[in-house]
Amino acid sequence: MRHLKQFMLLIMTITSVTFTSCSSDDDGGGETPQNVPSGVLVAKVNGTSYQSMEISSSATIANAGGQQNLVIIATNSDGNAFAFTIVGYTGTGTYPIGGGANIFNSASYTEVDVDINNPQNTTQEIWQAPYDDTMVGELRVSEETDTKVKGTFDFTCKNVNGDNSVKTITDGSFDLNKQEN
Repeated sequence: MRHLKQFMLLIMTITSVTFTSCSSDDDGGGETPQNVPSGVLVAKVNGTSYQSMEISSSATIANAGGQQNLVIIATNSDGNAFAFTIVGYTGTGTYPIGGGANIFNSASYTEVDVDINNPQNTTQEIWQAPYDDTMVGELRVSEETDTKVKGTFDFTCKNVNGDNSVKTITDGSFDLNKQEN
């Protein structure tokens, strides 16, 4: 868990020092996600279903450097987590993940393997996106209210500090409680 907290702190730090991003509001962020329980994020990770817990999932809109950033953190009961940072967030719309030197939006998927018999042997692997200068996915915000942020996403991510394996994230949807910072 210490590593997960450090990772979340890193994401927040990156959003506070980054000043530019691109978004496209021409499509309104796509359709509102269907069949997503309130307060959670769902997706398929290499075809395997994932659902976060409401208590450990949120969408935070943070003001940093004169702009708004959207930070999504969603963890399940196994400690596996998704994290997104959308720099220069402007509300509903489509936000690319990757796609060149001027795109600072990021996504990650983390797996934690806890050794119950020896917690010191707990391991954590992080698959990051983007991992090069190509566009590897999108996060689409379809609805934002005073209390909720809803949308969909898909992306490809790479374990750049581990075995260089790639995971494909599909059918991602979220209906998260909104916090403002």
